[in-house]
Amino acid sequence: MNIVGTDIKRVLITGISGSGGSYLAEYIVRHHPGVEVHGMARWHSTSTTDNLSGIRSRVTVHECDLMDFSSLLATLKASRPDVIFHLAAHANVRASFQTPLSVLNNNIMGTANLFEAIRAAELNPIFQLCSTSEVYGQVGPEDVPIREETPMCPSSPYAVSKVAQDLLGYTYFVAYKMPVIRTRMFAYLNPRRADLFATSFARQVARIELGLQKELVHGNLDSVRTIIDVRDAMRAYWDAALHCLPGEAYNIGGKTTIRVGDFLDLLKSLATKPILSREDPGLLRPADVTLQIPSTEKFEKATGWQPQYKFEESVAFLLDHWRIEVSKEITKTN
Repeated sequence: MNIVGTDIKRVLITGISGSGGSYLAEYIVRHHPGVEVHGMARWHSTSTTDNLSGIRSRVTVHECDLMDFSSLLATLKASRPDVIFHLAAHANVRASFQTPLSVLNNNIMGTANLFEAIRAAELNPIFQLCSTSEVYGQVGPEDVPIREETPMCPSSPYAVSKVAQDLLGYTYFVAYKMPVIRTRMFAYLNPRRADLFATSFARQVARIELGLQKELVHGNLDSVRTIIDVRDAMRAYWDAALHCLPGEAYNIGGKTTIRVGDFLDLLKSLATKPILSREDPGLLRPADVTLQIPSTEKFEKATGWQPQYKFEESVAFLLDHWRIEVSKEITKTN
């Protein structure tokens, strides 16, 4: 059963102060001003920037940790959301090989706690479980484009945790009739998430332009990705909550397919000075996912969603963001 946009009075975003959650909050505040936006953020989260600075007065942020059941229950009773967007997670794929138990515990048990807190609070919100293309793992050319029925074969502890989240969501839908919608997001350009390859490249280009570092370091350049703008991605999450069917899984991704190395070459061509680069073995993953091209037909048919931002606009948005951020570094040191 779907709900109509006018019926959404309150939403709750887990991880609202993070890179994706903050962009989602901005989208809702600016395009659906009648909706009350609540968010969960850990009191001990540390960040060098306030991702919510532009909308801080228009959102209610609850100090809440997914691993703390009492704070979850209190937040749910206070916010009583019509829709929950579950974005909070330890999401760094490479780091998950270094701290696998922390990632698995946080992502799996945090999600289980959230589901149980919803039951304890006797609420029945639309639950938009924001998953990732990493659940599919390494696929062969015969499985491209990747469809929702493609077997999940995770290649990292992070991906394992997201598979578990995905299956938990389906289980709570089947067992408790909880209206859980699972979305599997493919690669997107997110200026606020520095561990993504594109963001790391843009930040380093900006630093080299201003003389703060001499060369750009990178990991594997042979992976192939489809690219979507973070602003289109967050709008897709909203559309999923309105129009997608509980119990179903949906791929979300962009229309531009590009090799990681070619994306780096593009950024180099936009730089104001020559960019030297080299591979850093420390940035290579023990197991990598190198072919990520989705079929988004199911999602587009359900929602009518299409990306609004051209690839060139998204790249400029990313690079401009980091030129501004890096210029602040110089201001602070002077």
